[in-house]
Amino acid sequence: MIAGIAMLLVCQLIGEVSVRGLGLPVPGPVVGLVVLVCAAAVMRRATGDDRFVETSAPLGRVADGLLSILALLFVPAGVGVVQYLGLIGEHAVAIGVALVASTVVTLLATVATFLAIRRLVGAVDEEAGS
Repeated sequence: MIAGIAMLLVCQLIGEVSVRGLGLPVPGPVVGLVVLVCAAAVMRRATGDDRFVETSAPLGRVADGLLSILALLFVPAGVGVVQYLGLIGEHAVAIGVALVASTVVTLLATVATFLAIRRLVGAVDEEAGS
């Protein structure tokens, strides 16, 4: 389990250093997650299986542990919402419009991404079938 936590922390550190060093407008943990996914893909290609991320692997055990306490990780956000309830009430309409608009934009982007990937995969399947 220590090895899995170390892998997560090293990837986050790489992300933080990259973001701060290059001045990227992206959170460090997001870049670290991309590094982790790339590392998993490289390991899968090198070994031919998913031993790097299986439930029995160190990273898999840490992921399962974090997922089991995921609700607890939202407590600070909930406390922040309650602390600023008055301010949220004052701007309820703007917050509501922003939530609805961002949801619609997210759904449209998801559909567009799905359709683009479906076209790409369909084109690859047609080439393989002919």
